[in-house]
Amino acid sequence: MPNKSEWDSEQYLKFKAQRTQPAIDLARRIGLTDPMSILDIGCGPGNSTKVLKDRFPKAHILGVDSSENMIDKAKATYSDIEFKVLDITDENPSLENFDIIFSNACLQWIPNHRQFIPKIFKKLSKGGVLAVQMPINSQEMLFKIMSETINEDKWNFTSMSEEPNTTLMCEEYFDILSSLTDSFDIWETVYYHNMPSVDAMVEWIKGTRLRPYLNALNSIEAKKLTDEITEKAAKVYKKQKNGEVIFKFRRLFFTATR
Repeated sequence: MPNKSEWDSEQYLKFKAQRTQPAIDLARRIGLTDPMSILDIGCGPGNSTKVLKDRFPKAHILGVDSSENMIDKAKATYSDIEFKVLDITDENPSLENFDIIFSNACLQWIPNHRQFIPKIFKKLSKGGVLAVQMPINSQEMLFKIMSETINEDKWNFTSMSEEPNTTLMCEEYFDILSSLTDSFDIWETVYYHNMPSVDAMVEWIKGTRLRPYLNALNSIEAKKLTDEITEKAAKVYKKQKNGEVIFKFRRLFFTATR
């Protein structure tokens, strides 16, 4: 995988409630009543792992993430859950036979889903459930504006080693899952997040999609970039009657039973 710029757990958690809701919705769709072992891939600062702990209090849960910053925050916040710094794309024979493998808003950062999803599916115990949620929001105007802006020659990001952030078509995930099991479900949800301003929306992407580009700039240039994106977005997003702005966020979910 490409070298990753570090994550900032505090920036990410500015929108904790909105980022956690999809994890809650996904966990509710898992039909197992008494799982004993759960792996949370890309656990971040532990907010999704806490959802699993609340839903399955008797299970042993391991949260893994490649970011030390995120894992440090998770350990400090949820001392009763096990967390490890780990790159899930590396071979690790110890990660086997989980009753649930869960991933909330992480797999889009991992390439080669046609190979990766079957690989992690095999780490489930018999009757185990793979439960995944990924943003599929590239057509939302804010992300289009961000993409257009960072591709301007003046920012000189062309030589930068870009982190993967892509998903397949929904039909392709259907084909992957149907090749693994007869028991799976795929669905989408569009969340209408109420934001106090366009500035808040840009703060959101500063913690995720915009993060590697800001980390490549000095503080002055980083502010110029965020200001330019904010100015462009303000021309597109209109305030509601209460003064807030709607940030539409489309997400893909699937569960699959081994």
